[in-house]
Amino acid sequence: MARPPTVISLFSGAGGLDYGFEAAGFETRVALEIDADCCATLRRNRRWQVIERSIFDVPSKELLWTADLKRGEADVLIGGPPCQPFSKSGYWASGDTKRLQDPRADTLSAYLQVLEDTLPKTFLLENVYGIAYSGKNEGCELLLRRIAGINKRQGVRYAPSFKVLKAANHGVPQLRERFFLIASRDGATFDFPRQTHWPADELEGLLVSPGPSYRTAWDALGDVRPEPHEDLRVRGKWADLLPSIPEGHNYLWHTDRGGGLPLFGWRRRFWTFLLKLAKNQPSWTLQAQPGPAVGPFHWENRRLSMRELCRLQTFPDDVVITGRHAAVHRQLGNAVPSLLAEVLARAIRHRLLREQHPLAGFKLMPPGRPGIPSPCPTASVARKYRALEGKHSPHPGTGRGFGAVSRT
Repeated sequence: MARPPTVISLFSGAGGLDYGFEAAGFETRVALEIDADCCATLRRNRRWQVIERSIFDVPSKELLWTADLKRGEADVLIGGPPCQPFSKSGYWASGDTKRLQDPRADTLSAYLQVLEDTLPKTFLLENVYGIAYSGKNEGCELLLRRIAGINKRQGVRYAPSFKVLKAANHGVPQLRERFFLIASRDGATFDFPRQTHWPADELEGLLVSPGPSYRTAWDALGDVRPEPHEDLRVRGKWADLLPSIPEGHNYLWHTDRGGGLPLFGWRRRFWTFLLKLAKNQPSWTLQAQPGPAVGPFHWENRRLSMRELCRLQTFPDDVVITGRHAAVHRQLGNAVPSLLAEVLARAIRHRLLREQHPLAGFKLMPPGRPGIPSPCPTASVARKYRALEGKHSPHPGTGRGFGAVSRT
């Protein structure tokens, strides 16, 4: 029996990429991760070799030795270096970030050093889509320059293909966008898989549908209930305002352009403020470090349970995320949806490793769930918030928020 293709996993987190590659028939030989909660999760769920240290402290020879692989033997190197310097949130208030000047961007170089040291047959690098912003794509340009240097020094032919993918376009019940860069050592070109799912409103009126509609939050969560020990109550100043917001809306409902009371200025808050899931739509991007009023929240006006978060990230149902709720939320909010990883892993096996694999449906694809219930009714605005009712100025525009004003 042929051995499964092998994986060296960097910045493994809670295993989002690894579970997807596992579903596509790969075997993770070693997972490198510095976060103790993530390492506990990986060890709780799989028998992978886990190195719990910083990538800057682990020689590539140790990675190969732990994986029982020689240089050039690994089928794929995968990983998502920490993405904060290239995230979108920094633009909202000030219009800019330090990006490559941020020391956290050194993780890109660390990934590339392991790539040069191990020379896998293929590799996949994942990051936030902000790394490829037009006019601010120095992170992407750095990757391409460094890969060209590796090719020249090592006599290989990695030919990178990169693309920003929307997870919902491939069956994930979540509107999450991520940047992927994939290459093969032999110079083969990687063609990214085509979109398979579409927004329901784009399919209306079409005589011939290009495919099924997006998987929804109801598809993912309709049969899930929280565990009895999970305390998912919403706390903080704004907790009692959440029931007055309809499914699929956020605080903007309570502005002069929404359908509720004018309690806030238009776009004066982050999009995730008091954001609530709708049963008939995909979830919005899960946050890694949500505050007390940061969603998405369940339509039952509570936080999402561990299993519900896993479902929205298309983790296998046998995976249990360890730690307190904040640690669980952080691990899953930082993860890549495993179904999206499975889609790419199958394409890598077929197009770059040139292996034949069964064409059955994707293992991590959530089933469609008919009979979506009606939206939950909303409550009236609690009296304690009514003092906020009145005229509020809108956000002045990108780069003109409170953070930018405070630095002038």
